[in-house]
Amino acid sequence: MKKILFAALMLLAPIAVSAQKFGHFNLAELVQQMPEYTTAQNELQTLAKQYEDDLKRMQDELQKKGEEFEKEQANLLDNVRQRRQAELQDLYQRYQQSLQDNQQAYQKAEAEKMQAISDKVMAAVKKIGDEGGYVYIMNVTSGIPYISTKLSTDITPELKKALGI
Repeated sequence: MKKILFAALMLLAPIAVSAQKFGHFNLAELVQQMPEYTTAQNELQTLAKQYEDDLKRMQDELQKKGEEFEKEQANLLDNVRQRRQAELQDLYQRYQQSLQDNQQAYQKAEAEKMQAISDKVMAAVKKIGDEGGYVYIMNVTSGIPYISTKLSTDITPELKKALGI
């Protein structure tokens, strides 16, 4: 009896699998076409330029004061020379700290902007998955070695429509 039941289940298994819907999409293609991505890239470029300009001003100030110190060094009293060296060292440390802070702030801003875009795409994927009765929807850019286009539906056009692309 158990063998008959098992054989019946094995015969029905392919039918159950073929009734399931699978989908796939190309996240990289979608994101690059989104208006939010273009806006985010422009904002990040503006932020990077601002950080670059700030660092350039600090670097110019450091170089100018360093050159002045080099010229006057021989004529300065020991205590004045030591104070100026300390000032230069402090300025250099502030430059290094600003460089590090700017890099961290940029990375945080980039992550936040990309997370907002990713969240919007994933919400659209979930909506299409729920409405379309999909069991799985996979991102082809995530390193999946093979997706059968005969058994899986490309939902990229539906996602573009849902995202207003």
